[in-house]
Amino acid sequence: MSRRTGFMVGALVVLALGWLASYLLGRAESYETVINHGAAPEVKANPYSAAEAFLRAQRVKVETADSLAKLNQLPSIGHTLLLLADREKVTPQQTQRLLDWAAKGGHLVFVAERLWDKKKNKSGDLLLDSLGIQQLESDKLDPTETTKAEADKQTTPLDDDTTQAASEPEQEPSSQLEQLSQGEPEPAAEAVTPDEEKDAYPKLTKLYLENEDAPAYISFDTDFHLYDAKNIATAWANSGQSTHMLQLFHGDGLITVLTDSWVWQNDKIAKYDNAWLLWYLTQDTDVTLLFRADRDGLLSLLYRYFPQALLALALLIGLTLWRVGMRQGPLLLPASLSRRQLQEHIRASADFSLRRSGQQPLLQGLQLDIQRRARKRHPGFERLPVADQWLVLSRLTRLTTSAVGKAMRPVPLQRLTASEFTRQVAHLQTLRNAL
Repeated sequence: MSRRTGFMVGALVVLALGWLASYLLGRAESYETVINHGAAPEVKANPYSAAEAFLRAQRVKVETADSLAKLNQLPSIGHTLLLLADREKVTPQQTQRLLDWAAKGGHLVFVAERLWDKKKNKSGDLLLDSLGIQQLESDKLDPTETTKAEADKQTTPLDDDTTQAASEPEQEPSSQLEQLSQGEPEPAAEAVTPDEEKDAYPKLTKLYLENEDAPAYISFDTDFHLYDAKNIATAWANSGQSTHMLQLFHGDGLITVLTDSWVWQNDKIAKYDNAWLLWYLTQDTDVTLLFRADRDGLLSLLYRYFPQALLALALLIGLTLWRVGMRQGPLLLPASLSRRQLQEHIRASADFSLRRSGQQPLLQGLQLDIQRRARKRHPGFERLPVADQWLVLSRLTRLTTSAVGKAMRPVPLQRLTASEFTRQVAHLQTLRNAL
């Protein structure tokens, strides 16, 4: 192929690539996409961060606390304490401090944690038992008694002295929920049809206010029901079959009991009128939110933020124990089933005698054996004095008198060391073998 032909082919290829590129660019369209990386770490750590932001947007002063120790510096009048933390470790003394704080003019809002136990006649929830409030499972309620009780509540007049006092502007903020009523107001002149009597939203809790035609709807968990055993509640809120909020006076303050606080968590506060209820309970007061009563320990923090490091540490400890626990040296071979030798039996018998009787019987046995052999070679040996016996033994064995004396001297009562015992046995064996 000539140079001119190659140049033309290259030019055609470049033109084709340019045309293809311009075509693709003309067909391409720009677009924007949003990648959801989830909630921020501070939001994940605080399930009520949205509730705090909402209250601050309503110009409500909010602060959080991580223990009940904050209660010592918390004033009662003009304050609302949202006790949404787990109260499993709260002591009776702390429970009484909470009730005393509310009695001085504070507004205590807490969540019922335990179910009522008929056999024990208590629930184990110190706050509930102190106030005479019982939490029951909705599916175990008697429909007849529940309907009768709710009917009695619905017939409570809304214009009594308590409700009138709650509607006055001078009333303290702690009594703000006295305006709540149970049951939809019936029209004075219009007849109510059966369809209108039916509850359109039985799974939602309805909260009626005086001089309001429509209720507020809150999505409490309908699996639980609050029962006012002492009949001291002044306001309440119900779903189709259960009561999910009770409010009662306590001294100069107010206490509000809820079946759950999930309605104010980050993923549910924007639903229905959940946020409105939070504002209504805390309006005109400063708010302290306590959603974690106990601080996290070191191990729980490590498990939450450094699980890989804990796993590596556990593996390291396991490997270290395995390495230390390895046996050193060769394996011990199993004992032979063949018959042992006489020397082994003698050694075993001597070891047994040494452990059982001690050193004195063994040494005395050697000395007696030497005296018995000496009597055979020198008649009348046993009647000689000790010094003469040592002289006879020296003459018979051709050993020095000092060596004989070391071997035949009386055995001491105290235990000899291993080296002294071995040396004494060696002297006796030398003397015996020489006879």
